Amino acid sequence: MGLRKFVDKIKPTFSEGGKLSFLHSTFGGFETFLYAPNIVTKRGAHIRDCNDIKRVMITVVVALIPALLFGMYNIGRLAGFTDTSCAGIFDAFLYGLIEMLPMIVVSYGTGLAIEFIFAERRKHEVYEGFLVSGLLIPLVMPIGVPLWMVAVATAFAVIIGKEVFGGTGMNVFNPALLARAFAFFAYTPQMSGEKVWFESGAIHNFLGLTPNAAEAATTSGATALANLGDFGALLPEGAQTVTNCAALDAFFGFIPGSIGETSTLAILIGAAILLFTGVASWRIMLSVFAGGLAMGYVFQATGVTDYEAYYHLIVGGFAFGAVFMATDPVTAAQTNAGKWIYGLMIGVLAVLIRVINPAYPEGMMLSILFMNAMAPLIDYFVVERNIARRKKLIKNVK
Repeated sequence: MGLRKFVDKIKPTFSEGGKLSFLHSTFGGFETFLYAPNIVTKRGAHIRDCNDIKRVMITVVVALIPALLFGMYNIGRLAGFTDTSCAGIFDAFLYGLIEMLPMIVVSYGTGLAIEFIFAERRKHEVYEGFLVSGLLIPLVMPIGVPLWMVAVATAFAVIIGKEVFGGTGMNVFNPALLARAFAFFAYTPQMSGEKVWFESGAIHNFLGLTPNAAEAATTSGATALANLGDFGALLPEGAQTVTNCAALDAFFGFIPGSIGETSTLAILIGAAILLFTGVASWRIMLSVFAGGLAMGYVFQATGVTDYEAYYHLIVGGFAFGAVFMATDPVTAAQTNAGKWIYGLMIGVLAVLIRVINPAYPEGMMLSILFMNAMAPLIDYFVVERNIARRKKLIKNVK
């Protein structure tokens, strides 16, 4: 193929001794993105498999597409494009695409630039881990967050959350969640305001996309999760719904919220892709939902909350975190028993924080980050328990 021949032709320029050898890692990153590398593992224990980091990351990106596409449409719908005709849906999606695309570009541009710089300085290959983080970061942000804030949060996540630990595969905390945590605590008003969309103006007017301000006023506002804390309901009394059922609105995603977290249905489609391909752990996913639902029922049964326990699973970042964040193979528990404990604790802590802490209605981010730190300790005790049990069995046999 022409592209393969071109890459092979310029490769010596970037190899050791070439004029641009200082960009060897950068060139290698682009080459392995286009083609599978022609090298094999030379040392250490390993398993030969057709999958590599690139293929795994691409699978996760594909699984994120349903949530991304619906999030773009929902941005336009909340902005006032509530016409359900084909033309109206397209206008809503186009509006959301225009709002969302700059955030994705800034996230990838900032993160990849830092990744390439560190790779060149350390003289190692560029890993594909940021293919997922670069998309996750804008998906967990409100649509109105300034672009410079996305860049700063991304830089913090990549440098402090990953590179200081040694790069991809060595980080303790999920980089995308660190970006959101940094933005939330450093720039709280922009991250937790009532309005989750904003009117950019010029480019939309140029394309003839003018939202209906009156309709936008009835569809935007506080998130469903904030309403649970304030009113004990998904929507304030008398609020307009799309499906005539607030719970269905929350499940399908017709509610305000961060871009990727609103549609539980779209998230579950992504979960099915991850489970079918074997990329994510079903034990972690199931245990997170089980832990959250169990804790919700505890609060409901004791009278602490007066709404359905399952509401916690379909609002806020619970489903998105359970499917795409908690299952991160680098930061999650590795043992099978540890995965159950890890997932259950995430679900329990998320609902506990939501209900007990009135100043912080969304608990999923903090619960996952906390359990990221606890994951190695969980695995340690699971392994030690297994060793002790096997020693006992051996002793009994003797």
